[in-house]
Amino acid sequence: MLTDPALDAGRHEFEIRTLLGRVLPPEENLKFIRQNGWIPPVREIYPLMIGGMSFGAMSPNMWEGIQMGVAYLNEEMGMPVRVCTGEGGCPPRLLRSRFLKYVILQIASGYFGWDEIIHALPEMKEDPCAIEIKYGQGAKPGDGGLLMWYKVNRLIAAIRGVPVGVSLPSPPTHQTQYSIEESVAKMIQSMSMAWGFRVPVYPKISGTSTALAVLNNLTRNPFAGGLGIDGEDGGTGAAYNISMNHMGYPIASNIRDAYLGLVTAGMQNEIPLIAGGGVGKSGNLSANAAALIMLGASGIQVGKYIMHAAAGCLGSESDRCNICNIGQCPKGITSQDPRLYRRLDPEQVAQRVVDVFLGFDTELKKIIAPLGRSTSLPIGMSDALGINDYHISERLSINYVV
Repeated sequence: MLTDPALDAGRHEFEIRTLLGRVLPPEENLKFIRQNGWIPPVREIYPLMIGGMSFGAMSPNMWEGIQMGVAYLNEEMGMPVRVCTGEGGCPPRLLRSRFLKYVILQIASGYFGWDEIIHALPEMKEDPCAIEIKYGQGAKPGDGGLLMWYKVNRLIAAIRGVPVGVSLPSPPTHQTQYSIEESVAKMIQSMSMAWGFRVPVYPKISGTSTALAVLNNLTRNPFAGGLGIDGEDGGTGAAYNISMNHMGYPIASNIRDAYLGLVTAGMQNEIPLIAGGGVGKSGNLSANAAALIMLGASGIQVGKYIMHAAAGCLGSESDRCNICNIGQCPKGITSQDPRLYRRLDPEQVAQRVVDVFLGFDTELKKIIAPLGRSTSLPIGMSDALGINDYHISERLSINYVV
């Protein structure tokens, strides 16, 4: 019996997966093995990832709920969902548990939490999924983050290796390197060596006019496991208004430029592009993610959407709550005050995280099933996209639909 594949997608047996890590052609792999004795590591993961929201920016209950939800999705639902720690490290018990394999560890310009991570290396039961080196965020390109002193309690101070009750600004740039070439040579290779070349390492940058220059440098080094690009529409109430409203690039244009650059070089299947920044901010998460995948993204990072959908964040695009940074979040999502964060039940957060991913999975299958790509993501399949704005269609090299 013939059925509409879009409406019948719930009965399709295909699984949605993407790759994180440098994927060299077979002949390059053999050459690389002979020269180096190892090949760049690759992970098969779910294309929707939870982006960096640090332990300190998030309350303990929110962070624990997200981690519980991700663990359930992996172990009970068979969905290899990954979550990024953000800058700030993570609790020592997570570093020494089997759940570390579901985590992307982020190192940023403040290096917060990395003393704890390095000390835990000999005792790690599992390797992390990947290492993300954050050079910039789309909501505040060129700015460093700031964790206000109100939120730096004993636990946060111990994990970050700082005194209690001091404000923690992150420098705008990493102080030990000043170019992407130096980053690849120093940071990416040193992080690869720390884990015995078993873990993919990739940089995350703000969406800017220099994104293509960064990508071009990464293509020449097999140590780079991908490139994360963060667009202007991300950020929470902790990001500066001047940055959120007047700086950064839309993620769609940056991802499209980067993908077409890889196509020109014949490397579109080698370096995964991870897109983030306001994905699903109007509630249409699956449609936004599908569009970015068709523009060339291999994976999608969401952060603010999880705050809304899994914890009931009161902020919105038109009337943001704007107190994430001072630790007085009425829902307990971004507070370190136990009187506030006890309002948030970690088990309920975990359940809602699971619901978000199961709903997203079904909706994405309904979108991509009619494309005839039921066994793989339609990465770069731009002929399936159309828009009724001529100038945008020209800018993104996609169909103009009247």
